[in-house]
Amino acid sequence: MQKRTYQLMLLSLVFLSCSGQVNERARNEKHPPIGGGCDGCELMYIGMPEQLHAVDTSPGWNEKGQKLVVTGTVFQLDGKTPAPGIIIYYWQTDHNGYYTPVPGMDQRVKRHGHIRGWVKTGENGEYTIRTIRPAPYPDDVLPAHIHLSVKEPDIANEYYTDEINFDDDPLLIPHFKKYPQENRGGSGIVRILLKDRLQIAAHDIILGLNIPGYPKKITAATRSGRSIGEDQPSFTPFHAVGPDKDSQTCPVCKYGRYHGIVYFVGNRPDWKAVKNWLQFLDGESEEHKNYLKVYFVYANDNGYNKEERQAELEKLGTELHIKHVALTFVPSFYDKETEVHVNKINPDAANTFIIYKHRRIIDKYIDLAPTPENFKMLSKDKTKGNFFDLAEPVHD
Repeated sequence: MQKRTYQLMLLSLVFLSCSGQVNERARNEKHPPIGGGCDGCELMYIGMPEQLHAVDTSPGWNEKGQKLVVTGTVFQLDGKTPAPGIIIYYWQTDHNGYYTPVPGMDQRVKRHGHIRGWVKTGENGEYTIRTIRPAPYPDDVLPAHIHLSVKEPDIANEYYTDEINFDDDPLLIPHFKKYPQENRGGSGIVRILLKDRLQIAAHDIILGLNIPGYPKKITAATRSGRSIGEDQPSFTPFHAVGPDKDSQTCPVCKYGRYHGIVYFVGNRPDWKAVKNWLQFLDGESEEHKNYLKVYFVYANDNGYNKEERQAELEKLGTELHIKHVALTFVPSFYDKETEVHVNKINPDAANTFIIYKHRRIIDKYIDLAPTPENFKMLSKDKTKGNFFDLAEPVHD
């Protein structure tokens, strides 16, 4: 009798356990976690200190390897408002490409290795991680990377953003050809700068950007252009006026180290406004010529003729005495031969301004009128970064 009672109790426990798993699975399917779940992100809470700071030094900093400083700002979804109080958890390989544990580590986090840590953004949304540069996995094709998991105070669960990858890593381009960036939180690609023997990488994060199920939304009357936080893509417009006249040159490919403004105009050109903007931008280019590049990209596909469009922009450049702004054109914003389509520009917008810093889009404006207030807004010198004068490593 006792044996039968024990068997019934076991069956009851199994039933309750299975029932609980089914109910939990049903809840997750009905209310999936923000970001779609993350393998390993939940480990961020194990060993997390009670007091977190905006600057963290990883256990790898004093070990063998190339010293690396990752620094940036976390922004709200608009890409412009700094986000304080955001927890970033990071974990990475050592200089040999392994997630090496150390004695005394919690068994649950050994797979993340001992080079792991946390920062909490300050009042201005900034953070800094002092670590070493991770090595790629031995005998593998994955590029070297640093994992990131983000926890916002008013979001139910943590979610992962794009891993930090390095633009000088020879494994990067072959990998992205097979597995393109998701741009979760913005582009994960960082561009290394050198300060003595130290490598510095600027990396901003846009909360919620390309994160599935993210509850906060931005409403815009007109949509045009890639998001703030993503990389300014390569494309090859025809140059009618400027240093690359009569060529088909990619602006960020040739002048990627510079910072710049790309001024797009499509099927609704207001030539009075265009002329006012170009005169203002040419003056900005003169004032900041040591680091600023400006491009006008015209793409009116109504009655397009290449020779006529070239002559039209040449005449415009002569009329306005343009000295610094590159006047360029493409057949339309959907054109795939020039690859301008990857910019995602709305041809019916009056204009789209993309402002980038070291290839990364840091601001964007749509349907912007040439008023003194808007001139002042664009002349706030947003494009020059803190590390512009630092050298880059030599790589292909």
